[in-house]
Amino acid sequence: MSAGDETTVADADSEELLALREAVRDFLAARSDEAAVREVMIGERGYDEKVWSQMAEQLGLQSLVLPEAHGGDDAGFVALSVVLEEMGRALLPAPFFSSVVLAATALVAAGDDEAAGRLLPGIAAGTTLATLAAPGPDGAWHTGEGALAVAASPADGGGLVLDGTAGIVLDGATADEILLVVAAPEGPTLVSVPGDASGLTRTALRTLDPTRRFASLTLAQTPATVIGQPGAAGPVLAQVLDVATAALAAEQVGGARACLETATAYAKDRVQFGRQIGSFQAVKHKLADMLARVQLADAAAREAAAVLDGADPEGDPGVASAVAHIVASEAYMSVAAENIQVHGGIGFTWEHPAHLYFRRAKSSQLLFGGPNAYHERLLARVGI
Repeated sequence: MSAGDETTVADADSEELLALREAVRDFLAARSDEAAVREVMIGERGYDEKVWSQMAEQLGLQSLVLPEAHGGDDAGFVALSVVLEEMGRALLPAPFFSSVVLAATALVAAGDDEAAGRLLPGIAAGTTLATLAAPGPDGAWHTGEGALAVAASPADGGGLVLDGTAGIVLDGATADEILLVVAAPEGPTLVSVPGDASGLTRTALRTLDPTRRFASLTLAQTPATVIGQPGAAGPVLAQVLDVATAALAAEQVGGARACLETATAYAKDRVQFGRQIGSFQAVKHKLADMLARVQLADAAAREAAAVLDGADPEGDPGVASAVAHIVASEAYMSVAAENIQVHGGIGFTWEHPAHLYFRRAKSSQLLFGGPNAYHERLLARVGI
């Protein structure tokens, strides 16, 4: 959905990562171009099931970073960040982030071999769609006092039943398995609920970004299975946030870079008053500022990926991920808005993809609580 070259990014990739990037980019260009994205985003499920299956069968994207013991390739977070950057560049509408990043990370972090063996092979194969619900009704991702919107209580025949509402759940309407952090007698506890469980009502939400689906889930005496140790979901959620915010930063960099490339190409082609608009000082300044923001976000996202992969033993994953999330969120919002400005009137129209990137930028900025939440998260990570 954008024009331009990839010289800067390619120079920073190893041969293996460059091959992965090219494979994903070629696949998305052939299977998920702008026309396909527009068709899918108004469909019932919000993603193309055939493309999703091909991602797993032909490229192995869903299994790329999952543990080898459960059908994965254990390729590492840097490889995942390359894939997510290309997905963000193409605005791919798919449940990849919810299944592979959120749910799978939670399953691994929980250390529950039975649950991992039950769910991860299906996630790796692309046959099981899973998600992790934000604990709070307003999309808050913490387990502090009063934050948990769903409560667990003992069931008559053993096990737990859930009551409450999970208000903002990524791909919650289509997930086969839903993970939730709930208020249990032992404390915050990670549980799983099948998508067809009794007492579960799923309501699709109309949101700003049509390429990313959310739902509200209401649970009424819904049976659930505990994952990991009861009362131990706090550290699990913290680990998920580190991985998820770094992953989102990579995706945001891809989207921001697409906006920069599109704006640059338009500035070279559009002629006003007998001159390319890219020769006007005001447009030059915009493009230079966009480039600086994209490069800074790319550096922050790459650092976070390296730290999560253990390449920087002195790095703090929590700090690196929080910084990447802040920088990439601000960069994507700014660059997406400036892309519309460079295009002028056409950039505001439904027919032009610029507004789709702006919508994704805003959706991504708010995904884990918005600016207030992610600045507080960084302060907490550095002990303030």
